[in-house]
Amino acid sequence: MRGKIIKGIAGFYYVREAGNGHGIETDKGNLRKSRDVYECKAKGIFRKDKRKPLVGDDVEMDVLDEQQHLGNIRELLPRRSELIRPAVANVDQALIIFSIVKPKPSFNLLDRFLVMMARQKMDCIICFNKMDMEEGQEVQKLIEVYRKCGYHTICVSAKTGEGICGLKDLLSGKTTTVAGPSGVGKSTLINCLQPDIVMETGQISEKIERGKHTTRHAELIAVGEDTYIFDTPGFSSLDLFSMKKEELSGYYPEFEKWEKYCKFAGCSHIGERECGVKQGMAKGDISPLRYENYVLLYQELKEKKMRY
Repeated sequence: MRGKIIKGIAGFYYVREAGNGHGIETDKGNLRKSRDVYECKAKGIFRKDKRKPLVGDDVEMDVLDEQQHLGNIRELLPRRSELIRPAVANVDQALIIFSIVKPKPSFNLLDRFLVMMARQKMDCIICFNKMDMEEGQEVQKLIEVYRKCGYHTICVSAKTGEGICGLKDLLSGKTTTVAGPSGVGKSTLINCLQPDIVMETGQISEKIERGKHTTRHAELIAVGEDTYIFDTPGFSSLDLFSMKKEELSGYYPEFEKWEKYCKFAGCSHIGERECGVKQGMAKGDISPLRYENYVLLYQELKEKKMRY
């Protein structure tokens, strides 16, 4: 039988039979089986071959017990894509969710997400949630910065439903991984996209403005015909230490048309005087916010190299 891994916990893989149903529901963190979902173990040959099944994998499985819905995964089918972090397979795009307030968006963290996904050749949609709590116009100006850089950006409110229809259109027919820091309303937003699936949500700590008791594992959820989303654990920070500092500018798309004006090949766009990127910023074509984040990330990568 052919199926898709929709969840993996402690060595058990929950496989939805291909062509049937929407998967599994969660009720306060506990699994509730649907008729077409099988609890499976993976054959030992995968460990021997150093192949690990991932959520999103299409698989061939043997049914061991039809009544109890138990099976074994006997073959991993070819992957069309694979992400390293989060570790998921067969994803078409990433939905990066931040909130307008509570917690306030960290644009440095947003740039880290964008760089990380670009390195994995993954298209991104930036989603700003909690628009019902929007305070002033400053954040809206910052949102326009990312639109100008070519990123598809959408503003929504999980509370009022603003922008949800537009978001559904962007997700339709694709498999999307959802990422973002804790407390931005990822699980609440997913509930809006698929009312039949009730995700566990967490309260926001007033002191640190972060979510708690939220998702701790990757889970594939059907939100429409041929439309799936991965709800993945929240991140509070992202290390880019596997990257060389010279690679970083390549993940800032707005730099490209200005780099040809740099006097020196391999310009870092930081200490050099005759730098095209700095010219672009002086003329208002490159955001100082984005440039400042670039400098911070570049310095981190530089210090990493000096330490190691």
